[in-house]
Amino acid sequence: MFENQTGQLLAVLADGMGGHQAGDVASQMAVSNLGEDWQQTVTETPEKAIQWLIRQFQQENEVINRTGQEQPELLGMGTTLVAAILFPEVFALAHVGDSRAYLLRDGQIRQLTEDHSLVNELVKSGEITQEMAANHPRKNVLTRSIGMPGTVEVDVTTIQWTADDYLLFCSDGLTNMVSDATIAEVVNGPGSLVDKNERLIFLANEAGGSDNITVLLIALGEEAGQ
Repeated sequence: MFENQTGQLLAVLADGMGGHQAGDVASQMAVSNLGEDWQQTVTETPEKAIQWLIRQFQQENEVINRTGQEQPELLGMGTTLVAAILFPEVFALAHVGDSRAYLLRDGQIRQLTEDHSLVNELVKSGEITQEMAANHPRKNVLTRSIGMPGTVEVDVTTIQWTADDYLLFCSDGLTNMVSDATIAEVVNGPGSLVDKNERLIFLANEAGGSDNITVLLIALGEEAGQ
C-alpha cells in the first residue's frame, strides 16, 4: 500500500515471471515504480485515477521490456500487475495478467478481474470446461503481461464499495490451490487481516504450494477512514 501527499491510497500486487531471478526483478520494479510515482501524484476523481493507472501500466510495460532487452540475464522477464486507487465509496481498478482482485461483501465473494491467460481464452471459446482448465498443462501461459513487446492493453473499471467490504488481491499461487469458497470463508471468518492473510497462504502451501503465493487483503472501510 502506498499513500500520496493527500492521503489517497494505492494498493498494488505483482507476480513476476522469467528465468532465474528475472521475475522477481520485474515484479519489484513494477511495484516500486508505481509506488514512487504515486507518492508524487494527486488524482481528484476516479476517472483521472483510471487514466493515471493506464499510463503507469503502459510505462512499466515499456521499462520492463526495455530492461529485459538490455540485460541478457533478464531477457523475457515480465510480471502480472493489479492495482487499485481508493476513493470514498469507490475504487479505480486496473490489471494485466492472471493475478486477481476479489470483492467480498456480506459473506459472498466476487471476482473483479478476468485472467489474461490461454486457458481462460479456451474456456471462453467453449473449447474446454472450467473443470478441465484447473489441470490444463498450459494453465500458466499468459496472453497479456507487463513486459511484453508493444503497447499492453490494460483492463480498467470502477467499483462501488461499502464500509464492511474487503478487497483481496492475490497471485495464482493462491487461486490455483484454494477455492473461492474457502477464500471467502477465511476472509469472512474471525481474526485480524494479518491472521487471514497468513491463513490463506498456509492453506495454499498445505494444498501443494507449487507457485509463489502473494496475498493483499484490505478492509476498505478501515483504509478509507469510514
